[in-house]
Amino acid sequence: MFNTEAPLLKRRLSEGGKMGVFWFALGSPALVELAISCGGDAVVLDMQHGLFDRRDLEAAVGCVPPSIPCLVRIEDDSAAAVSRALDAGAEGVLVPMVETSTQAAAAAAACHFPPKGNRSGGGVRPLADFGAYRRAADEAITVGVMIETARGVANAGEIAAAPNVDFVFIGSGDLALSLGSDGAALEEALRTVLEACVAADKPCGVFTVNAEEASRRAGQGFSITVAANDLSAVMAAFEASYRTFKTGDTSERDARRA
Repeated sequence: MFNTEAPLLKRRLSEGGKMGVFWFALGSPALVELAISCGGDAVVLDMQHGLFDRRDLEAAVGCVPPSIPCLVRIEDDSAAAVSRALDAGAEGVLVPMVETSTQAAAAAAACHFPPKGNRSGGGVRPLADFGAYRRAADEAITVGVMIETARGVANAGEIAAAPNVDFVFIGSGDLALSLGSDGAALEEALRTVLEACVAADKPCGVFTVNAEEASRRAGQGFSITVAANDLSAVMAAFEASYRTFKTGDTSERDARRA
């Protein structure tokens, strides 16, 4: 769980630095622990499309030290999904498929206790010292909303300005599906959302598929990008290892024939 005396995520976002996050979907707490030993500015645990169940989520959050902010991409914008993530000790959430300011404001309200919002008190980690958690939560809990559709892009200004929304994160894959394009139309939509966030003085992030794209998008002004995701990293490592093996095997066979 985040350090209630010195939460990091909102401060880092407000400082304007670029954050390269590690994104996890395979549902393995052990993999999370191994990956963050290599670095990472923040961690995202994917409950929407990933393989985490409730116990795995609790275990994975527990693997992340307070020095690395932990976010959960929740299943939907329901209060139950918000509670699962925050009760596990995450410092913030990413709410998927947000298309209106009303939806964004309702999701943000679910992240905060009364009177700021309507979150229910509970969770094993928060209840270990609920007084300290409660005092920190109003300022520490960080709400990110995901724009992933053409309708969301059209409403980007209002979404970014919604009460208690701390940043906007673009789901580039689903947005490309919504637009029917991963080319010029997608690039224009990304610019539209980024400009809306700048106007609202809110950080804007975008999902990126590799470190090269993450660095390029950071250079365009996006505050949060995905430096690595576990699925791609594991597949790339296995592919490279097998290619090396087969290349070596072929070279040795050719040498014997010679």
